[in-house]
Amino acid sequence: MILVNTDYISGKELEMLGMVKGSTIQSKNIGRDITQSFKTLVGGELKAYTEMMNEARALATKRMVAEAESLGADAIVNIRYASSAVMQGAAEVIAYGTAVKFTN
Repeated sequence: MILVNTDYISGKELEMLGMVKGSTIQSKNIGRDITQSFKTLVGGELKAYTEMMNEARALATKRMVAEAESLGADAIVNIRYASSAVMQGAAEVIAYGTAVKFTN
């Protein structure tokens, strides 16, 4: 499966199959939240949250790819990511794009 954030793939004619998406909602771990709150006092990267968001993006991408594969897609073009808070301490990460099949 080819994944790109452009609306084309060089040298390929594409048949668009439709939009595909994958998402996950992640919540903060109370222990992680406490230790990371101390980090805000001195500044710097909140590594535990960085890891959590990287894992969330990977899971959302995996789910998007599974949806595209179920349509018989060869690739997903114009991929985008978004996140939003859904409640106190929880965030949704969504990956979406256009599933395509190669015609040549």
